[in-house]
Order: sequence, then C-alpha cells, then structure tokens
Amino acid sequence: MCGNLEAKLDILEAQDVTIVDRRQTYLDEAIDVRRVCRGAVLYPGTRLVGARTFVGPRAKVGIEGPAVLENTVIGENAEIASGYLKEAVMLRDTRVGSNAHIRVGTLLEEEASTAHAVGLKHTVLMSFVTMGSLINFCDGLISGGSSRRKHTEVGSGFIHFNFTPRGQYGDKATPSLIGDVAHGVFLRQPRIFLGGLSGIVGPQKVGFGSFTIAGQVLRREVPANRIVGDVPRNVDKEFHALYESPNRILKLNLEYIGHLSALRAWYCDVRLARIPALPDHEHLRVVIQAASELLSVCIDERIQRLRQYLEERGLPVPTLSFIIPPCPLKIEPSNPYVDHIKWVSGLSDMHVQLGVSWLQSIIENICVSETASGHIE
Repeated sequence: MCGNLEAKLDILEAQDVTIVDRRQTYLDEAIDVRRVCRGAVLYPGTRLVGARTFVGPRAKVGIEGPAVLENTVIGENAEIASGYLKEAVMLRDTRVGSNAHIRVGTLLEEEASTAHAVGLKHTVLMSFVTMGSLINFCDGLISGGSSRRKHTEVGSGFIHFNFTPRGQYGDKATPSLIGDVAHGVFLRQPRIFLGGLSGIVGPQKVGFGSFTIAGQVLRREVPANRIVGDVPRNVDKEFHALYESPNRILKLNLEYIGHLSALRAWYCDVRLARIPALPDHEHLRVVIQAASELLSVCIDERIQRLRQYLEERGLPVPTLSFIIPPCPLKIEPSNPYVDHIKWVSGLSDMHVQLGVSWLQSIIENICVSETASGHIE
C-alpha cells in the first residue's frame, strides 16, 4: 500500500496538484487520481477517501489543520479549513471553517460558507448563505439574498432541533424551510437573518426578509418581512405527544419534499443542461451531477422519516407524485460557458416568473398529494 500511495502522489504532482507535505498526505486505494484537478492544494493532514471523492481546480484542503474528505465532491476554488466531510457536495468558491463536521446529504451552493465548528447533515445552503461558528443545523434548507454582501446569515451558537420525543421512539419528521426554492434559486429575494445563541424546533418555516432576534428558541412559523422575538415558556402538563399536530407535521414535510424535488429539477433541467459537453467544463459537470444525486438522497431521507412518523401513529401514508413538467425556459449549453450566478442574475423578469411558476408547480404536485393507504412511490 505504501508503494501505491507514493505512486499516486507522484501522479498528482505531475498533474500540477500541490502537495505541501507528502509525509502527511493520505489517499486510500479507492481514490481515482483523475478526480483531483490541476491546481488543487493538499495541505498537511489531508486524507482523501473513497472512489467518489473529487477535488476541483484550485480547491484547497486542510488550510488550518487536518481534513478528511470521504466520498465528498468539492468544486473549483472551494476551501476546507479542517474537519471531516462525508458524502457532501460543495460548489465553487464555498468554504467551511476549521473543525467542520459535514455529513451525508449536505450541499453548499456557490459562495456559501461556514465559520469554525459547524455541523451539518441533510442540509442545503443555497448561494451566498453564511453561517457563523458553533452551529448545529441538520435537516434544513436555507436560501435568501442576492449577492455576497446581501446574504442570508445564521448567527453563531444556533441550533436546529431536529429530533422530538413524540411517539414511542421519538421522530425526525422535522425539516425546516428557511426561505424557499422556487424564488430562492433566482437570487432576488430579501436576505434572512437568524440571530445567534438561538434555536428552531423543527419542522418550521421562516419567510424571506425576516429577522429573528438573538437568544431565543423559535417554536412557530415566521412570515416574510418580520422581526420576531419569543419569550421563554413555562410548561408543566401531562405528556401525551403521540398525536401532537399530525396534520401540520404532514403538511410541512410534504412541502419540504416538494422544495427538494423542485431543486433537483432545477439542477437536472437547468444547471446541468447549460454545461457544454467539453473537456474544459467536465469538472463543473461532475460537481453539478453530484449535487443532483445528493438531492435524491435527501428526498429519500425525508420520505423515510415521514413514513416512520405516520406508520407509528397508524396514519395513512400519502402517494407522492414526482412528475416533472417541462421547463419553460429555453436552456441550451453555452459556449463560452456563462457562470451560473451571472446567468441567473441576467434573466429577465418574465423568465424569472416563468421559472418560479414551473418550480412552484413541482412543489404543489407534492403538497396536494392525496392521503391514501399504501406505499410512497
């Protein structure tokens, strides 16, 4: 194995990958050296594991300390300070701070970032979303904002409470939607700010343009363009939580699955369709394809959690419709390729409205699924 590792390091250096210290760089046997692109920098303590791991052009791994990428895909100019990433996807110019713990089902879109000690799982940070430090946010989708300066932000010390003691075993039918997909992908919505040292008890929703003050736990939905601060509650009553708000839980979970489905359609029918089938853009295609596949994993996770919640309560499981109508936008590969953010920002109001309506129809197909006995298809 030692000889095989040295041979792989030789190949990487020959294809202009910078390895700062060969003695402190590890690639397991499954790593395909063709998936580590020219210009990437591997700092001391880098460990690349798994056949799916991909490091894009000029990406930097382990800038501030040891970093492990296990079957993780990171795009052009992405940066990992230190930490552990497993089955996650980071698009171009994203960054995670030191001591990151980024697990399966996590997607960071262009220029999204976290500071130090952030844990994410089955969470989507759409373009420009920024997280502070000491955050745990699993099972959420966050959007809002239009640029690096006008971005949605989650303050330091924030927790998304994604497990509840409802039922015999507790459940995780608790995804929260901060912003949305249908409008969020077009980068024209007001930013959202979630104040630090706070939390949200999922499942919840927060609308675009809203600001939640620091030092609280949110237990209710926040409409758009609101400033919200809730006082602590005094609770002392008998605990019978099995049937607590099942209709609301079902509604929010179906809506969340709908938004994930719309985002997957956006990646398949728009983002992938725009990329030319040319060698210079292959690294981009790999990353966007990986993001699309990751969204399928997220959808499967949410369906499983919802099914568990409903079946434990003896409630019927809805049959979901994943029929995707044709995209009304005229999408063709562009050569030269126009960066996705620039392309989205240049769309006319008419095209944005067409796109919003298309994505909203996908969401509504899920949300209006009739409750019926049987399995989720």
